[in-house]
Amino acid sequence: MKLTWNRKKNNKKRSIEAIASYPNLPFDRQQPSADNTQFQNQEPAPSQNQEKSSADALDSDFKQLAQSFQAQGNKLAEDGKYREALGKWEAALNLMPRNAVLFEQKAQVLLELGDAWSALKAASWATELEPSWAEAWVTLGRAQLNFGEPDNAIESFDRALAIKPDSVEAQNDKKTALHLIKRRKQLHSSGLSTDKNRYMVGDSTESS
Repeated sequence: MKLTWNRKKNNKKRSIEAIASYPNLPFDRQQPSADNTQFQNQEPAPSQNQEKSSADALDSDFKQLAQSFQAQGNKLAEDGKYREALGKWEAALNLMPRNAVLFEQKAQVLLELGDAWSALKAASWATELEPSWAEAWVTLGRAQLNFGEPDNAIESFDRALAIKPDSVEAQNDKKTALHLIKRRKQLHSSGLSTDKNRYMVGDSTESS
């Protein structure tokens, strides 16, 4: 399976929530003395605008750090260092937990590592976060195929084709899923053992 780490996509990412200010400490609830009142008058608390500016700056730092982790993961994946790439992307997801691109890339690498179940979960998150992204549905369909769910995979490929009708990936992978379903039916009708219910993407797809 060809991996594409730098898919360009206008993807809105939810910004990190601003860190809440600390609650009042116990001594803040006491009646201030005259000296304290005078001190407070001299140095007022930060304004809401100042607090918002500080939170925005922190939010920007988080984003830059997350993007740095993502870029490092992309480079590692390109070099075939998949487990190292996953570690970087996990770090990025801790800072940007609603990044669909990261989940989709993670799913691709997990498929390469043979972890179809984890890939399916990651791809499901990608489609949930960005339901209009055709490539995410293709990746989910491939994960479902690898997990032995060709029927569900066809539904995912159909979702991808509804969004992007000219997707060659979705068209070809749907044909693979249809072939696997046909072969499964043949096994049932012939009375052969059906213990092997799971099929891997890449199984022979020549006509039976």
